Amino acid sequence: MTIRRQSKVFSVRIGSAAGTCVLTLHGDLDYDSAVQLQEAADHVLADTGRSVLVVDCTALEFCDSSGIGCLVRVYQRLSARGGVLRLAAVPVSVARVFALTGLDLAIPVHSTLGEAIGAGGGLPASGGEDGPSSLRSVS
Repeated sequence: MTIRRQSKVFSVRIGSAAGTCVLTLHGDLDYDSAVQLQEAADHVLADTGRSVLVVDCTALEFCDSSGIGCLVRVYQRLSARGGVLRLAAVPVSVARVFALTGLDLAIPVHSTLGEAIGAGGGLPASGGEDGPSSLRSVS
């Protein structure tokens, strides 16, 4: 007997708080929905003035390897141009996946959206919490 997990509707909202661009995720980030996050990030990153991007995970219910791969690609693209990606308010079940994959070691995870936004200018002098990591490309 095969049990197929029913995906919940996924959405990405692009917003701004305190001058920082925020992508708010809702639902399941998986193979079928990762393209929505990628499209939203592409739209935001097309604005060359953006140096900090916060992903609000408050309403994120699930994230699989496709979602992780998408977040890694966004991180790499932003880092390549000197920018910073931060994750905010990651639910416990999703945080476990991020910890198992090491994503939480590469991308700063903040307890609340306010903490992620208030973490500073985002462009560290060298390394540090928001500095580059060794994340490799995910295809």
